Amino acid sequence: MNFAVVFYILCWVLQLEGLLLLLPCLTALCYQEKSGLVFLAFGIGYMLLGTLGKFKKPKTQMFYAKEGFVTVSLSWVILSIAGALPFVATGAIPRFSDALFETISGFTTTGASILSDIEALDHCVLFWRSFTHWIGGMGVLVFILAILPLAGFSGGYNMYLMKAESPGPSVGKLVPKLKHTAQILYGIYFVMTLTEIVILLCSGMPLFDALTLSFGTAGTGGFGVRNDSVASYTAFQQNTITLYMILFGVNFNLYYLLLIKKPKQVWLSEELRLYLGSILGSVLIIALMVRGFYGSWGETIRHAFFQVGSIVTSTGFSTTDFNRWPEFVRALLLLLMLMGACAGSTGGGIKVARVLLLIKSACYEIQHAVHPRLVKQIHLDGHVMDRGMLHSVNRFLIIYSLLFIVSLLIISLDGMDFTTNFSAVAATLNNIGPGLNKVGPMENFGCYSDLSKYVFMFDMLAGRLELLPMLILFAPSTWKNQ
Repeated sequence: MNFAVVFYILCWVLQLEGLLLLLPCLTALCYQEKSGLVFLAFGIGYMLLGTLGKFKKPKTQMFYAKEGFVTVSLSWVILSIAGALPFVATGAIPRFSDALFETISGFTTTGASILSDIEALDHCVLFWRSFTHWIGGMGVLVFILAILPLAGFSGGYNMYLMKAESPGPSVGKLVPKLKHTAQILYGIYFVMTLTEIVILLCSGMPLFDALTLSFGTAGTGGFGVRNDSVASYTAFQQNTITLYMILFGVNFNLYYLLLIKKPKQVWLSEELRLYLGSILGSVLIIALMVRGFYGSWGETIRHAFFQVGSIVTSTGFSTTDFNRWPEFVRALLLLLMLMGACAGSTGGGIKVARVLLLIKSACYEIQHAVHPRLVKQIHLDGHVMDRGMLHSVNRFLIIYSLLFIVSLLIISLDGMDFTTNFSAVAATLNNIGPGLNKVGPMENFGCYSDLSKYVFMFDMLAGRLELLPMLILFAPSTWKNQ
């Protein structure tokens, strides 16, 4: 384990977070809020600590998969702890466990909250709360790889960081140099966010709301600035958010293919077709089943599209209390939570690509049982899937299931009903936000004990980092100096 290089990169992360904390200070200045001084103090403090820690550069810059996993995991832990302290210091969220829950939920783009009166918070606090979604959406280390030299670390080593942080099942370079890949990804991310902000502004939405909601949409997070989430905004504004939630749930590699004028390859993506087909099919079913809840077909379809887009992309915004919808519809939404968005997007969940590979693997096993001599390869988008890829998908599902079961058992100690507990674990492990019953769209996670909240925090981090990076921290062999 190259501890020196891990520590060096963690200092970069702390310094970057200090710089980003200056943005809420500008918000406080605009609204003349004294709590902005707290963000300023922490921002300067983190930048100084990060700068001091970087004075001694590591003797060797070599690091591999193990260092990549550890660096990414610890980066997100430090990012969350450091991001939570301003909440405590301003008094917005006095208890550290609650502040840490809110911050981890923000950075992991989960959107689960322990707050009951959001509108009582200062604007600078709300800005930082929503901005954590945008930071975590594409990944803080991907951002660092895009804009900073990291002391000349080669792209070959940096790839371990990107693989550990980016949503799978596989991560590759769009262009030969990894730094340019990171710049392309963040360029697309920034432009899409900016266009959403502009459209919302043109629709008459206040600048503060347009910024914070766009941060939440881009990161597929779900923190709003109103107690009713986005229910009180206009139909056009809700439809705009729906569209961008779905767009941010698409694999960003496909946007790159559009940029280099290869639209045919985009539509050949089986994952994209299943993703869009699942959305359209679910909207049709839900609209037919909840028609009696609303005054017109237009309103019904709008709410159905919004909630399906919000759930499948793991955003977590809401325009209506879907907790009141029929049981079948709630079960369908729960399945969409588990599936999630596309690999390589800012969305959470198991990922559509994994679901597709699991379906194909199951079909192959059934055919092989009937015809033992059958020789057939599994293809995805015209490419043969090797055994390594299929093994990684199966491994992910096994670890995911075990972690889900253990989490469910621990939080059951609080005595909540099964639907609440099951949906709470699904909502945090898949980075969704709202669940069902007592953690529904109009409720929050404040009803759980601190023990359960720490379980949820771990699940949110594990879900965002594709499980292994967080679990590797608990393996004794990880910390051996070899």
